[in-house]
Amino acid sequence: MARKMKTMDGNNAAAHVSYAFTDVAAIYPITPSSVMAEVVDERSAKGEKNIFGHEVKVVEMQSEGGAAGAVHGSLAAGALTTTFTASQGLLLMIPNMYKIAGELLPCVIDVSARALASHALSIFGDHSDVYACRQTGFAMLASSSVQEVMDLTAVAHLSAIKGRVPFLNFFDGFRTSHEIQKVEVWDYKDLAEMCDFDAVDEFRAKALNPEHPVLRGTAQNPDIFFQAREASNGFYDALPAVVEGYMDEVNRRIGTDYHLFNYYGAPDAETVIVAMGSVCDTIEETIDYLTAKGEKVGVVKVRLYRPFSVEHMVAAFPKTTKNIAVLDRSKEPGAFGEPLYLDVAAAVRGSFLESARIVHGRYGLGSKDTTPAQIIAVYRNAEAENAKELFTIGINDDVTHLSLDTTEAPDTTPEGTTSCKFWGLGSDGTVGANKNSIKIIGDHTDMYAQAYFDYDSKKSGGVTVSHLRFGKKPIRSSYLINKADFVACHNPAYVGKYDMVEDIKDGGTFLLNASWNMDELNAHMPAKDKRYIANHHVKLYMIDAQSIDRELHLRGRINTVLQSAFFKLANIIPEADAIRYMKDAATKSYGHKGEDVVKMNHDAIDRGANGAHLVEIPADWATAADEPAVRAVAAGGEELGAYVRDILEPISHQRGYSLPVSTFKNGREDGHFPLGLAAFEKRGIAVNVPDWNPENCIQCNFCAYVCPHAVLRPVAMTDEELANAPAGIRSAKMTGLGELNFVMTASVLDCTGCGSCANVCPGKKGVKALEMKPLAGELDRQKVFDYALGLDPKPEVAAKFSDKTVKGSQFRQPLLEFSGACGGCGETPYAKLVTQLFGDRMYIANATGCSSIWGGSAPSTPYTVNKRGFGPTWANSLFEDNAEYGLGMFLAQDTRRQHVIELVRDLEANADKADVKEACRNYLDTAEDGAANRAATDKLVEVLTACGCDKAKAILKDADMLAKKSVWCFGGDGWAYDIGFGGLDHVLASGKDINVLVFDTEVYSNTGGQSSKSTPTGAVAQFAAAGKETKKKDLAAIAMSYGYVYVAQVAMGADYNQCLKALHEAESYHGPSLVIAYAPCINHGIKGGMVNAQTEIKNAVAAGYWHTFRYDPRLAAEGKNPFTLDSKQPTGDYNAFIRNEVRYSSLTRSFPERAEKLFELSEEQAKAKYEGLVKRAEGKD
Repeated sequence: MARKMKTMDGNNAAAHVSYAFTDVAAIYPITPSSVMAEVVDERSAKGEKNIFGHEVKVVEMQSEGGAAGAVHGSLAAGALTTTFTASQGLLLMIPNMYKIAGELLPCVIDVSARALASHALSIFGDHSDVYACRQTGFAMLASSSVQEVMDLTAVAHLSAIKGRVPFLNFFDGFRTSHEIQKVEVWDYKDLAEMCDFDAVDEFRAKALNPEHPVLRGTAQNPDIFFQAREASNGFYDALPAVVEGYMDEVNRRIGTDYHLFNYYGAPDAETVIVAMGSVCDTIEETIDYLTAKGEKVGVVKVRLYRPFSVEHMVAAFPKTTKNIAVLDRSKEPGAFGEPLYLDVAAAVRGSFLESARIVHGRYGLGSKDTTPAQIIAVYRNAEAENAKELFTIGINDDVTHLSLDTTEAPDTTPEGTTSCKFWGLGSDGTVGANKNSIKIIGDHTDMYAQAYFDYDSKKSGGVTVSHLRFGKKPIRSSYLINKADFVACHNPAYVGKYDMVEDIKDGGTFLLNASWNMDELNAHMPAKDKRYIANHHVKLYMIDAQSIDRELHLRGRINTVLQSAFFKLANIIPEADAIRYMKDAATKSYGHKGEDVVKMNHDAIDRGANGAHLVEIPADWATAADEPAVRAVAAGGEELGAYVRDILEPISHQRGYSLPVSTFKNGREDGHFPLGLAAFEKRGIAVNVPDWNPENCIQCNFCAYVCPHAVLRPVAMTDEELANAPAGIRSAKMTGLGELNFVMTASVLDCTGCGSCANVCPGKKGVKALEMKPLAGELDRQKVFDYALGLDPKPEVAAKFSDKTVKGSQFRQPLLEFSGACGGCGETPYAKLVTQLFGDRMYIANATGCSSIWGGSAPSTPYTVNKRGFGPTWANSLFEDNAEYGLGMFLAQDTRRQHVIELVRDLEANADKADVKEACRNYLDTAEDGAANRAATDKLVEVLTACGCDKAKAILKDADMLAKKSVWCFGGDGWAYDIGFGGLDHVLASGKDINVLVFDTEVYSNTGGQSSKSTPTGAVAQFAAAGKETKKKDLAAIAMSYGYVYVAQVAMGADYNQCLKALHEAESYHGPSLVIAYAPCINHGIKGGMVNAQTEIKNAVAAGYWHTFRYDPRLAAEGKNPFTLDSKQPTGDYNAFIRNEVRYSSLTRSFPERAEKLFELSEEQAKAKYEGLVKRAEGKD
C-alpha cells in the first residue's frame, strides 16, 4: 500500500497517529514533548476528525500530575485518552500509571524520552525516565526513527485497545522527537480498518456510569490484595501476541518487517549488540560498513520492552552468536547493571545463548552523541579476550576507566548522501531557514532528507548548529555530522572561536557571512583554519548578508539571503527550481502583509543567490604559522580560574564533548559551579552595540536600569582615574558631584545588541545619548569597561544617590550579568535590579523555566560576586516545588542564624569588655534590618576576632550566618500560577519572611509559549490555538486575601520608581512578599521586536492591560488602607495595544469572528479589574 510522503519530526509523527485514536487529551507542557500536545490542540481547533468522527477534546492541566489524574478519570468514564510527556513530568504521572494499569484501562502515553535531573538538569534525551516506569504495569514500546514513530505509535494504540493494557509509547527525546525526516504517513482510513471497534465498545460499556454503577478503587486488606494483584497476569501473558499480531498487520499493509525484537546484520553473526531507540539506526549503518568488509556482526533491536518476551528475544538472535553487548541509555547508580542488561542476562538462561559472553555498557546520557566509531569500539570490545564487562562509550572516563577507546572512525553514510552544517545564532533565522530547506527538498523531490538541530543552553542568543543530510537512499545517521560537504558560518564572531572548517571534506565548500575585505579576512581567520582550507582544497565563499539586510530593510532577517546562497552553492537541486520554490514559499508566508513585503523577500532570495563570491586562497595559507596562544587570566581566586580553564573555555569553544570524567572530580562531583563565570565568555555576538555620547546624556541611568544583560554601567571617576583610563574614553562632569566624572561604560563583547537601552534613552532636545552602531567600530569601548571594573566604589556617590532612587540603584554593582537570556528579555532587568539592591545577602530558589536556564546553564554562571566575594547563592530543584524549596532554604538559614544570635545574646549579657558588649548590642538591635545589619555584623566580627575568647570563637565559627539574609523564590507564571501554585500558596500562607518574584510572561516561555492560567482572554498560545477563552487568574488578589502578605504588581518600563519602591518594600517586610512583574517575551511577537520591550510594558499600563499597585500589611497595622493603586486611569487604546502583538493579531487571521468577541471580552475584563482596584484603593472593597 502506497502512503503519502511528508516531511516531519518524531513529535509530529506521534501526534498524527495519536490524534486518530484519541477522544480526550489531557496535556501539560514539557520539553521535548510539548510539540505533540501543540499539534493535537491545533488540529482540534481546526475541527479535524479522529477515526471516530469527532474532534479531540483537549484540556490543559496545571501539572503533569494533574494531567495524569485527568487521563485516569477520563479513561474511567469511557473516553480513549492520551497524554504527552517526558522526564520529571513522566515521573509525576507514576502514581496514576499504577492505577491505570491496575484497572486495565487502554491508555497511551507518548513520551519523548529524556534525562532526569540529578546533579544537574538536562532537557536532552536518554532512557532514565522510561526505565523509572518499568514497574507500573504499562507496556513499553520503543521506536528508533521518525518513520518507526509513525508506524509503531499505531501499534501502541491498537494493542492497548485490544489487549486492555496501557502503553508507554516512547522514542528518544530530541534525537528522534526533533529530527526531521521525510516519512510515509498513515491514512486514517487504514488506522480505522485496523482498529478493534468491538474492543472499543466493550471498553465504553465497562465505563463508570450511574445508569449501571460500580465501585472502583477500593481499599483492600492483606487477606485479598496479593491475589487480586495477580489476577491480571493473563492480560500481560497475552499481550506480546497482540502486539505481534498488529505488527504483522502493519507489515502486511505497508511492506515493513516489524517484530517484538528485530534482528539486523550478518545471518552468521558472532557478535551482536542489543539496544533500543535511535542508536539502532547508527548501529545498522555501522553494520552495513562492517559486513561489507566480511565481519560477522549484528544487532537485536528491542521494540516491546514491557512485557519482556524472553521467547521472542532469544528467537531473534542468530544461532552463531558468541558475544552479546547490551547498550543502556541510562545510569542506575549502585546497581549491578542497567535495566536492559539485567533483562537480557536473565533471558538467555536456559537457551542456546547461555554460553555466550555478555558485556554491557552505558551510552548517550543527556543526548551525548553516539557515532559509528563508538559502535565499532563496542564490537571490538565484545570480541576481545580481555573485554571490559562494563563499559561506557562517547566519553573519556579517566577515573574509573570504563570508557572504550575509538580507534576507527570511518565515514559510514551511504554513498550519494550530501551532508551540510550551518552555524547560526539563536533567533537569527538559521534554524527556520534550514527547516524550510528540508521542506522544499522533501516536498518537491524524491530525495530523502534529514535535519537535526544542536543547540547550546542559551536562550535565543546561543549557538545553533544545523545538521542536514540529503540523499537518494534512506538516511539512518542518527548522529551529528563531522564529515560535511558544505559548512556555513552565519555569524562572523564564530571565526577563530569554533572548529568549523575541520568538519569539511576534501574539496568541500565553506560559506562565510562577513563584511570583511581580504586583509580583514586574513586578520580574522586563524592559522589552523587557513592551513586546513588550503591543504584540503576547500572552496571558500563569502557573502555580506548584513549589508543586503540593511539595503533591503529586512530588519535582521538574513536567513533568507543565506538560504538562497546555500541552494546556489550546494547544488542539491537545480538552482532555478530552488529559487522558484523559495519565492513560492515567501509569497505564501507573507502575502497577507502586502506586495511590498513579498517583493522584499523575493529580492533577498535573488541577492542571496548572486551575492556569494569565491575567495582566491593565498598560497601562504598552506603554511600559515600559529600565533602565540593568549590566555585570559581569571580573576576571583583559584577555584574560579580552574573552572574557566578546565570547563568554561572548552565548552564555550564547543569542545565539551571531549572533556574527561576527571574534570568533574575533586569537589565538583555534586554539580556545583562558582559564580561569575559568564564574565569570561565575551561572545561578541551583537551586530550593533550602544555608542554613548556624553553631550546628549542627562545622567538618568535609565539605560543601565533596563539593560537585560547588565552591559551598561554608570561609573564615577576621579580626574586621576579618568586620566589613567584607556584612550578614547568619553566623560561628562557628574551632575550633583562636580568633582567627579560620569562615564557610561559598555561591555560590548557581552552585549546582544537588543537596543533596549537606546529605546528608553530620553537624551537632550530630541537627540539620544545612545546610538546603536556596528560592533567592529566599538571594540575599544570594551577596554574602558574592563578598566572601570577595577575602580573602587565612591562612598560619596552612594551617599548622594540612594539606592532607593532609579539613578542611585544603578551605581550599585549588578550581581547578575551577561546571562544567556534573549536580547531584550523582559525578565532579567527585574532580576538584575533585585541583585543590585540585595544580592550580597541573597538566597535564590529558582523554579525550572526561562529564569533557571538564563540563570543557571553550564558552563557560564551569570550570577556573580562583589569585591568582598559576596553574592546571590542560587539553586534550582524542580519546576513544581520551588516555593517549598525556597522555604526550606529560609528555615535552614533562619534556624542556624537564631542559634548564633542566641550565642551573641549570651555574650552580650556576660561580656566584661565594653567594646564587645556594644558590638553585640548594635548587632542585636539591627538583627532584623537587612540594610543596617551588614555594618553591625562587620563590626561584631572585627571586635570578636580581637577578643579571642571562647564564646567569641564559638560565634565566629558560624560568622557567615550572622548577617541578615534575604531569601527569594524566582520563577515564571507557569510555576507560580499553575504547577507550583499549591506550594506557593502554602509558603505565602506560612507567614515566613520569604520573598517571591514572579516573571509574568503570560505563557510558558521556556517550553515554547504554551498557555498558562496567567494567559489573558483572547491570546493565542500553544495549547490555546483558537485563543484562550477564560480570563487571567488574579494571583495578586488571592495573595492579598490573606491580609498579611505583601503584594505588588510592577511594570518596569511604565514606572521605574514604582518598581524600585515595591522591591524595597517587599524585602523589608518581615513576612511573605509576592512581587508580580510584567515581562514581555519573544513569544509575544511584539511588532518591531524586543527592542521595544520596555515601551510595550509602558503601553500595557497606559492601555489598562496591566495594572501596578502595592499592598502593604504594615499600613493596615497603622490603621491605614494597605492598598495603593499606582497606575493611573487608562488612556491608551486597549484594542490597538493587543493587536500590536502577534499572539493576539494572529487570531484575527485564523478565527476573525472569534477574535472580535474574545478581544471585546478581554477589554471588558480589564476595565472591570481596574474598577475593582479603584474601589479597593478608595477603601470600598
